[in-house]
Amino acid sequence: MSEIKALFNPVKVGNTELKNRIGMCALTRNRAPDTYPTDLMKEYYVQRADAGLIITEGTLITRQGTEWPNAPGIWDDKHVAGWKNIVDAVHAAGGKIYSQLWHVGRASHPEAEQQKLAGTPVYAPSAISARGGKFRTIPGKPGYVTPTAIDDPQIIIQQFKDAAVNAKKAGFDGVELHGANGYIISQFLDSTSNKRTDKWGGSIENRSRFGLEVLKAVTEVWGHDVAIKLSPAGGYNDMGMPLQETLDTYSYFITEADKLGLSFFELVRYSPKFDVEFDGVSRATKHDVLESYRPYVKNAKLFLNADVLPEEGEALVAAGKIDGIFIGFNFITHPDLVKRVAHGKPLNNVPNIPHLQTNKDSGDWATGYTDYPVATY
Repeated sequence: MSEIKALFNPVKVGNTELKNRIGMCALTRNRAPDTYPTDLMKEYYVQRADAGLIITEGTLITRQGTEWPNAPGIWDDKHVAGWKNIVDAVHAAGGKIYSQLWHVGRASHPEAEQQKLAGTPVYAPSAISARGGKFRTIPGKPGYVTPTAIDDPQIIIQQFKDAAVNAKKAGFDGVELHGANGYIISQFLDSTSNKRTDKWGGSIENRSRFGLEVLKAVTEVWGHDVAIKLSPAGGYNDMGMPLQETLDTYSYFITEADKLGLSFFELVRYSPKFDVEFDGVSRATKHDVLESYRPYVKNAKLFLNADVLPEEGEALVAAGKIDGIFIGFNFITHPDLVKRVAHGKPLNNVPNIPHLQTNKDSGDWATGYTDYPVATY
């Protein structure tokens, strides 16, 4: 591993000083029974507190039937207490941590446990089902269903704001909106999933309104300590528009969001593993995400995600093209990732694929979660 220097220069995002520019991105690990954070989750995050910034796994702002049971929430006081236990421990270990606020929209299922407990329909901008999906814990492993169009999106905006308030109570350093991977913010942005004819759909300005209004609501709580994750190349969860429409939509959205004083944008570039095919045709809109949207980020910091290894991140930061990187899968398998990078150690732990997430047969949730070895220094 070549010498890494630029990634270890401190950087300020919002009101938070980061000790390095290697972030741990949100990683769905499903260790929150009945949606509540645990001490095992605390151990997992503390192990990785050397990251410049940890983004929590996607954290549900309301009960939803996600593809993954045991995803955490942040809508009540018990959630706040559980997350505060984690945040305090990460801070004590010298780390910084944002909560990723998550509403899955149409990527939920009415027969999923939490959706049934919610007693509400599967909501989305329009009554258009995503193709694909496989709810492995539901009998028959069904795919996505046709959602119910949201009558008043302001209700969901308020849920985001309430979750932001709870994140503040829990002591997080900030929040990141999950605006990527085909969840509710990107469902509003994308013309293939948003066919509304009111002020929330149609034109680029109208399709952008929901995400921008969520950002405005959350910045009322957090000020400059708000970020957003975007994946303009689409693919995952049946997302993707024609190239020119994609460029026009995301350049507008990023330009307007950047005026709100955000801490950073996390841009997810095209990656084959987030692509899907229907009838032999790729769903993604392949294009250079960094080069396409970098000019529109003038105030916030910019972090790049998706298969970015430290060597590439070092070159991009040194060249002034980005302010930092987010790493996902390698942070699962290497709790000491930052230390390995600093000491030139390889990222060579073998992933425990069957235990990446919990399933009906997994009883020992620490396996494949907190048991990865650290290197010898």
